Amino acid sequence: MPHPRPPATAGPLAGIRVLDLTNVLAGPYCTYQLMLLGAEVVKVEVPGRGDLARVLGADEGLNTQGMGASFLAQNAGKKSVELDLKSPSDRDTFTDLVRGADVLVENFRAGVLDRLGFGWERLSDLNPRLIYCAITGFGQDGPMSQAPAYDQVIQGLSGMMSITGTPETAPLRVGFPISDTLGGLVAAMTICAALAGRAGTGQGAFLDVSMLEASLSAMGWVVSNFLIAGTAPTPMGDQNATAAPSGTFYAADGPVNIAANRQEQFETLCRVIDRPDLLYDHRFLDREDRKRHRDALNHEINMAIRRHPAIDWERALSAAGVPAARILTVPQALELPQLAHRGFLTRLPLTDDPDRTVRVAGNGTLINGEPLRPKASPPRLGEHNDQLKATAARWREARAS
Repeated sequence: MPHPRPPATAGPLAGIRVLDLTNVLAGPYCTYQLMLLGAEVVKVEVPGRGDLARVLGADEGLNTQGMGASFLAQNAGKKSVELDLKSPSDRDTFTDLVRGADVLVENFRAGVLDRLGFGWERLSDLNPRLIYCAITGFGQDGPMSQAPAYDQVIQGLSGMMSITGTPETAPLRVGFPISDTLGGLVAAMTICAALAGRAGTGQGAFLDVSMLEASLSAMGWVVSNFLIAGTAPTPMGDQNATAAPSGTFYAADGPVNIAANRQEQFETLCRVIDRPDLLYDHRFLDREDRKRHRDALNHEINMAIRRHPAIDWERALSAAGVPAARILTVPQALELPQLAHRGFLTRLPLTDDPDRTVRVAGNGTLINGEPLRPKASPPRLGEHNDQLKATAARWREARAS
């Protein structure tokens, strides 16, 4: 039986107001995480155009409506206000919103917001408690700070592409914008830390997030093996460089991942696939032996597991304590009962088209048993113009009095 779920809470960032000046992915993904955690997120968008992601995605009809799938994926639960930061009246409104905000996030090229008159000094003067987070490809200064940076550029510069694929196919791009996503995650984590620090000091902070550095940091062992041991990584396709057998194998109906990284897991694997003889083969006695003879070992295991479907091996090996699972397509993965059990996906109506709904993802976290979900649909461009401009005007009047 599913475990009982307590009532939904407002979230740990309830009461935190975020100004989101970001576009496309790294920044919107960051602020989506903050929204899921309970923050009020206000997208400040260029009038008549908005976030570029509004016209990106696989559904051309949604793109023409300014509600592209790429936008819908990262912007549920946010509000949208159109402001031209070159217009005096809109600059005044933005100034008032800054004074009432806790966090401001942008992913312009380094120095753009400063040239618009809202650099860190100005923002800090307007609101000493403000957490200002700038996400860029390379950071706010340094010899590469002004270079344009898309996800694929960062993947290439970080070395990530050089180790993706096989020796024959590398370099390859990772199949989703991983550097954008990592930059957004690091930014969201750092913003939360800065908010915790502000609770003690009362002072805001300027956070300078580099996607290049976030990507290198996340590459973990392949970076540390070179920094510490002097061993440069090489592309190994679907194999795990640290152990064998550990990678993709081929059952009767398709591929399955098996990761028998520890000695006891290897021994269990050999028994489950009915090949105990492999335990006594001098080529496979210990981890280093198995790594040296990886191809031969993989061949023997593939011959054994071709007898049954992948799901049978997933169940049998997992039950025996050997990590194993089918290799699924994205549509298959999204239909896993485990995701439904944990409430990972949320169905929301489209604004202006309540007969059409879309599914959006959470972030894999439950708080007190409750999944983090968006509470509202992704906003139309400028949907909250009147509400937010009126709020800014009221704040201005309150300060004047």
